[in-house]
Amino acid sequence: MILPLQITSRNLDLTDAIKANIQEKVDKLDKYCTTITSCRVVVEAIPKRSLYNVNVDIKVPGTELVVKREPNTDLYLAIRDAFDAAYRQLENYTQRHRKDVKHHEEVPHAQISALFTDKGYGFLTTFDGREIYFHENSVLNHGFKHLNKGMEVRFVEEMGEKGPQASTVTVIRGQ
Repeated sequence: MILPLQITSRNLDLTDAIKANIQEKVDKLDKYCTTITSCRVVVEAIPKRSLYNVNVDIKVPGTELVVKREPNTDLYLAIRDAFDAAYRQLENYTQRHRKDVKHHEEVPHAQISALFTDKGYGFLTTFDGREIYFHENSVLNHGFKHLNKGMEVRFVEEMGEKGPQASTVTVIRGQ
């Protein structure tokens, strides 16, 4: 549970409905991330321009998340936009904190070392010296007949009946 929630207004009086709307948004943040230690919301009216500015300042262990959005002519939209941005920042924070950031593995590359076009298969040699079987049906875009020995390809490796085999073979450079 968030310990202190502080709502400050400048150049306007906040109605109970607006305060309830802000509290509802803060409760949603609190349900998503239970490590929030404080939340400060500043609602400001810019009278000469008929705009509303909403800033949200959230403290979590190790950092402070600050949301400053462009002013809006509708107060409820300004609140919604500020809290949507705060939710996204909190989501990024929790993913980093849990180390949920996705790491994309590099797609392996190889060179075609042998082709048996009459039998519909061939072999790739990876840059670390391994030999991998591939079938003509694993070459994308029905391109098996256009392959030549020495072409560089990328592929997905999987285990076949007799050892590693390549699927989803795509030509990178021709020879």
